[in-house]
This record gives sequence, structure tokens and C-alpha cells, in this order.
Amino acid sequence: MDQRILHVITLMQRDLQTELSLDKMARSVHLSPWHLCRLFKAETGLPPARYLKILRMQQAKALLETTFLNVKEIMNKIGLNDESHFVRDFKAIYGSTPGQHRSVHLRAAHRRPEPRQEWLMNSKFSQ
Repeated sequence: MDQRILHVITLMQRDLQTELSLDKMARSVHLSPWHLCRLFKAETGLPPARYLKILRMQQAKALLETTFLNVKEIMNKIGLNDESHFVRDFKAIYGSTPGQHRSVHLRAAHRRPEPRQEWLMNSKFSQ
């Protein structure tokens, strides 16, 4: 992958909270915004803004599954401030709202059986 695109992706991943405009991304790799968009899409298949949105939604999904932060706190951590857009975008990508996703994930986590320790039962220590 082109090193300039890797650099822009690293910028995106480094701090999702920061407002990262197309101009800022383009300046960081000494390209025009138009040329960056063209090159980025050729390398990743997505325009930079869409790629950044997907990174943010992936982080939101991970936070919903691993923390007890509320939706507003998660939005703050991923650099978004419009809850209706966040919910709509999350649902478009994952098929459920953030709240529904967390509920389903928590229910699934509670249904998981404890790991079986058959190795202990079949070992010489249990005899």
C-alpha cells in the first residue's frame, strides 16, 4: 500500500476523537485533497471520510461490547456529537442500534457455558 495512505490511516486510528478534515489529511502527506481522495479510494476502495466513519463505528462496537460507557460517552470517545447520525450509521453497518447491540452482546455473554475442564477429569490427578 502507498506509504502516504498508510500514514493517513495511522492518523485516523491514532485519535478518533480529533476532527480530521480532508484538508488536514492531505496536507500531512503533501497532496491536494482531490489527489488524496483519488489515491485513497484506489488503495482502500473507500473515500477517506467513509473509511474514517467505519473506523469510528468499529471502535464504538468494541466499546459497547467491552465497557459500560453510555452512548454519549462512546460518541465522545470516537469524536462524534450527533446521536441521531451515530445511531443511524451504526445501524446501517451492524444491523442494530447501539443499545440493541449491547443488549444482544450481553445476553450472549451470559449464556456462554463455563469452559469445560475435561482435561482435568481425564487426567491422572482425578484418579
